[in-house]
Amino acid sequence: MNGPSDDLARLKRENEELKAQLQGNKPEPAAPPEPSAEMASISEGDATLRRLVQRMAMILQAEKIAIMFYQQETGELVAIPPAVGIEEAQLEHFKLRATQGISGEVFRDGRPIIFHGANVDVRTRKDIVSMFNITNGITVPLVIERRDEENRVVDRTTIGVLHAMNKRHGDDFNDEDVRLLERMAKNVGAIIANLQLYRKVVAEREELLQTFESLTTGLVLVSPSGRLSQANATARTMFRLGIEAVGKDYKEVISNADLVKFLDEGLTGSEPASIEITLEFPGTERIYQVNGAVVKNEEMRMLGFVVILNDVTEAKNIDKMKNSFVAMASHELRTPLTAIKGFSQTLLEGVEDDIYSKEDQKEFLGIVVNECDRLRRLIDDLLNTARIEAGESLKPDYAEFDLVPVADRAVKVQQQASVKHDVKLEIHSTDLPQRIVGDQDKLDQILTNLLNNAIKYSPEGGQVTVHLWREGDKLKFGVQDQGIGIPADQLTKVFDKFHRVNNDDNRKIYGTGLGLYLVRHLVERVHLGRIWVESELGKGSTFFFEIPVKLDLEEAHRLND
Repeated sequence: MNGPSDDLARLKRENEELKAQLQGNKPEPAAPPEPSAEMASISEGDATLRRLVQRMAMILQAEKIAIMFYQQETGELVAIPPAVGIEEAQLEHFKLRATQGISGEVFRDGRPIIFHGANVDVRTRKDIVSMFNITNGITVPLVIERRDEENRVVDRTTIGVLHAMNKRHGDDFNDEDVRLLERMAKNVGAIIANLQLYRKVVAEREELLQTFESLTTGLVLVSPSGRLSQANATARTMFRLGIEAVGKDYKEVISNADLVKFLDEGLTGSEPASIEITLEFPGTERIYQVNGAVVKNEEMRMLGFVVILNDVTEAKNIDKMKNSFVAMASHELRTPLTAIKGFSQTLLEGVEDDIYSKEDQKEFLGIVVNECDRLRRLIDDLLNTARIEAGESLKPDYAEFDLVPVADRAVKVQQQASVKHDVKLEIHSTDLPQRIVGDQDKLDQILTNLLNNAIKYSPEGGQVTVHLWREGDKLKFGVQDQGIGIPADQLTKVFDKFHRVNNDDNRKIYGTGLGLYLVRHLVERVHLGRIWVESELGKGSTFFFEIPVKLDLEEAHRLND
């Protein structure tokens, strides 16, 4: 039969094996262990600690063993599992401040205490021993020692206390029991400290992984051997990967040749210049900017190569639209200026010789006036867009006005401006309000812009109709044309700033891409309504918008202040 020294030697070996195992399993940045391995290591540590506690009870012939851990946040010593002779539910009540009882005294002084007659000892009453039927015991400090290369103790930290209570057969604990318990307490302290440290590492790693997973930016980490160590949810979606792809060679799971080449260069130890890659998705494609960095440890040893993928599709589209806008705005400005200069020069040349009749002069001047109006509208669009971008709303001027005359006037103006189109107003309700409250000038601007848009995108002519009806507490408008139509994938984009429909049929139709952007603002912000479009390629489009019959002026002013 083994003696106490043999048991202690065996326990020490188990403890050393556990510590080596825990230290060997600490996750490295480039190759983190699987969660199942982490949980197995923690479970093995808990099992070893449980065996150690049970053997303590056997060696010391103690009915009860309890470990109390110091919680710095609360200043309390709290019993933690595992224990012998005390149910886990009862451990929740086994706690006290570190300034109280025998537990507190041992923790503060760092010296063991043997106590007898616990039921009458003033010190043990503070340890609430009565509820556990404790008669005698030993309390020793749980100490962690840090040693140097020559095995000299350079630091000692007390993390709690260890109790052995109720010696079997009615005997009392003695000094030999104290020495045995002190030696075993070192193993207990080391195991607890390693488990606490490991749990902290696992928790921090889990928090880091969750952060990576929640990033909207794609993140890919490759080990020096070419293994895919990490790919967050965004990256997996980009490359259509399952979670099982992690751990495989990146060349097997990433099909984009440019990214594979980028990773190849990164794993040589250099940091390649940023590149852009294009990935195709159902119905669309996205552009990503790729940046990479070599990951190194404190010894400057390469642990892997990390890649960040930022979606720059919208930024690229905005750049394209801005470039397109500059070209179109230049054309839009040049066209009326050319007409104004040409007809003004023609009139000027005919002044002395009286070449042109009054009718000709009136026609020329009318063209000049129309081109000036066109130029003014373009400048107004630019100024209004700048105000909106600066966070300044277009100040509304709310008043009561007649509804139908405003719509009728906008239709007649556009009819006169085009000889190829039949522009008309159709009213579909008999219960339209005669007068409404809103901004009359901006409602006219909405209709004028939509009508002008309908005429522009109906180059072959045809009917352009303004539909007006009431539906409950909403006034609804529909501006319908028989033009070239809008592709389905662009229906949600036509109200974006600078956006123009990309269609071969409209390559000679110029515009700034600001009109519908401004219309949306006037409908939604000024009149608290909404706007949308329905279209079919080759058959035309209908732009719908609705506004309240009774405008909430208080809400409207709040939005526009």
